[in-house]
Amino acid sequence: MELISNILLIAGALGAAVYCIVLSRRLKKFNQLESGMGGAIAVLSAQVDEMTKALEKAQTTANTSAEQLRNLTKRAEIGAEKLEIMLASLHDLPAPPQAAPRPAASTPPLEVEEEIPTAADEAESPKRARVVRRRQRESNIEAAE
Repeated sequence: MELISNILLIAGALGAAVYCIVLSRRLKKFNQLESGMGGAIAVLSAQVDEMTKALEKAQTTANTSAEQLRNLTKRAEIGAEKLEIMLASLHDLPAPPQAAPRPAASTPPLEVEEEIPTAADEAESPKRARVVRRRQRESNIEAAE
């Protein structure tokens, strides 16, 4: 009985040794940098490093562009406020004296409509007359083809 168990133990040890040799050879092929999976893993690792660097550069560029856009937006808002103030101050100026009339071809004349208040409107509250100004359209405009 002891002899049978020793034979089985030796056979098991030989089987394990053969299995280890096979795994060792496969692992060597797997880890070869030139042709095996090791090479593919090394290449992918290098690509991941490059992509990480490119992503960091893109993030810094995007942050810089966003900051520049914020600054330009602030400047535009300040300029718009200044223009609104200038336009509001222009309404307070007296009308300039009339110069020689301009030719009709350069600027089309304005059409003026006045809304005349009715008796019912005057009874409710005194309102000023409303003036609607519209540019006359030229009748000789051709449609685009």
